[in-house]
Amino acid sequence: MGRKNSSAKKNKPHPHSYTGILDITKSGMAFVIVDGLKQDILVRPGDYRKAFHGDKVVVQLKQGNLRTGRLQGQVIEILERKQTEFIGHVEVNDDFAFFIPDSGKSTPDFFVPLSQLNGAVNGDRVVVKLLEWNRDEKNPKGTVLTVIEGENQNDIAMKELIVQNGFPLEFSEDTVEESERISEGVSATDLENRKDMRKILTITIDPVDAKDFDDAISFRVLKKGEYEIGVHIADVSHFVETGTALDNEAYERATSVYLPDRVVPMLPERISNELCSLRPKEDKLTYSCIFQMNSKAEIKQYWIGRTIIHSDYRFTYEEVQDIIETRAGMYATEVLVLNDLAQRFRKARFKNGAINFSSQEVRFKLDENNKPIGIVIKESKEAHQLIEEFMLLANRVVAEKVSGVKINKKPIPFPYRVHDQPDEEKLIPFIEFAKKFGHRFETQSPEAIASSFNRMLTAAKGLPEQHVLEQLGIRTMAKAVYTSENIGHYGLGFEHYCHFTSPIRRYPDILVHRILTQVLTEKVKADKKLEEKCKHCSERERAAMETERAANKYKQVEFMSQFIGEEFKAVISGVSSFGFWAETVEHKCEGLVSVFSLQEFDDFRLIESEYCLAGRRSGRTFRIGDNVTIRVIAANLTKRQLDYEWVLQSDAILTTKKKKKGK
Repeated sequence: MGRKNSSAKKNKPHPHSYTGILDITKSGMAFVIVDGLKQDILVRPGDYRKAFHGDKVVVQLKQGNLRTGRLQGQVIEILERKQTEFIGHVEVNDDFAFFIPDSGKSTPDFFVPLSQLNGAVNGDRVVVKLLEWNRDEKNPKGTVLTVIEGENQNDIAMKELIVQNGFPLEFSEDTVEESERISEGVSATDLENRKDMRKILTITIDPVDAKDFDDAISFRVLKKGEYEIGVHIADVSHFVETGTALDNEAYERATSVYLPDRVVPMLPERISNELCSLRPKEDKLTYSCIFQMNSKAEIKQYWIGRTIIHSDYRFTYEEVQDIIETRAGMYATEVLVLNDLAQRFRKARFKNGAINFSSQEVRFKLDENNKPIGIVIKESKEAHQLIEEFMLLANRVVAEKVSGVKINKKPIPFPYRVHDQPDEEKLIPFIEFAKKFGHRFETQSPEAIASSFNRMLTAAKGLPEQHVLEQLGIRTMAKAVYTSENIGHYGLGFEHYCHFTSPIRRYPDILVHRILTQVLTEKVKADKKLEEKCKHCSERERAAMETERAANKYKQVEFMSQFIGEEFKAVISGVSSFGFWAETVEHKCEGLVSVFSLQEFDDFRLIESEYCLAGRRSGRTFRIGDNVTIRVIAANLTKRQLDYEWVLQSDAILTTKKKKKGK
């Protein structure tokens, strides 16, 4: 199965203390989750001291519990706060004020000095920032950042999710002021040591609602019939210098967060939407990979360095897809050549071991109050793949370039984007499950496993089991992370890979640009804290994904609340001992069918190896991927939870249209 990048081996704490994440339950009981430790460590109320839910802590085991089966401990150090901003309301007295947070998780009330109210009055709903919590003080001290006025329930819910996952709602005054002081335009000094690409045809291709354009493609035909393709990336590191307020806040955020109705940017709009955005008809500073290749997508040579470009035209993905399908339109000749080259790169990538999981994006149509009124399902088409393949190429080539550079005969620390081989414990039951559909896996090497995955995905395309095999297959995969240990990217089939192409929205890309500059100028300095920075960026990425998932779930619940009592076709998307999850075919909205609601039909038990619930008497099964009909019975916005009940097929009203006609 090959080498695993196990975090358990790296966690070598004191024999009776561990580092982990504090998870406080609604009851007030807490657990410290430690990578590589099979059992979480129980922490009772009073023993997590001044730590909050989600904090990274050091926990000391209690000696009396070491011989029992239940590990118990107490927090002895807080290494990193997950959250420093909270939403709640203030209670103001004559001499002082208290902030009472909305969230549970045993978060204490904050003491707020009257000088820190910033205009808030008794009863106001506010955002408060933690200032300090001294050892001898019962309550933490905070300051009011914002008074929340007039926002609707939807807006407050989104803000709560952002704050709960440790992302600030606003930029600090220092960061905003610093960004506003940066001058616009390109000076003579800016042009020094840059390749001038302004006279070469350059385009951007982005979503229709995009405001920050961080990549562009240039194209020209060379004398021998070969092509010069430039991948140009916003030169954010030119504007965001190390150690500034801008840099420090970008690092803390580490990523932009994309919610259904808003973006929480990593950088202020002055940077992301103006100075660095590669807007059409403007001179822009960029970092570029420029390739010379033939019509077979064979790269003859490449150049990496700083450039200046002038985008000629801004395309949306839909416009480019129309050109590809009709073979006509603005710059059609150039777009069609780029698409042909991209498809050749794509084909070669899968041939060389990349795994071809299909991707689908679900987006909400929102009204003027950001309430969902419809759902749009977007699939990856050739226009998306055109950009994707050239970005992958640039990311791979930059990583290859830096991987060959050494200091004192050792590779320089660099933030690689790595993806480990599949988890063997998850892969074995999946292989057995796939056999039931006639798919066989070869497991003698990582390459053979990848090849087996691709054969299965190709064979299952269009069949009823396609969705379940794809979803379960993805679950066997390790999560991609940032690290200075280059173990390659299994899913892409690359030996070397990094993130170079989105510095406006990802901090690791800024780190890549800075180290690349050192390499190109031969002034390399090893960053001894790089692995720590990689771990922070990986953690922030996971927090952003959790925020996005929770926000999407909120919108699902909000959308489906209009259909209480109605029935829909659905597909079982997950099973557990307490029921199964089903996703509606029409809306892609997932809800839980409780096992208790199934008791009138049979006594159901979970069979993990079969990914199903099975009835003890009837033999009826509910298996991941099965088609079912469900009725929407509850939509709880507070819990972000949809409850469905299973409807016997003979009683089901199969389409909403039929139901509405009967009303």
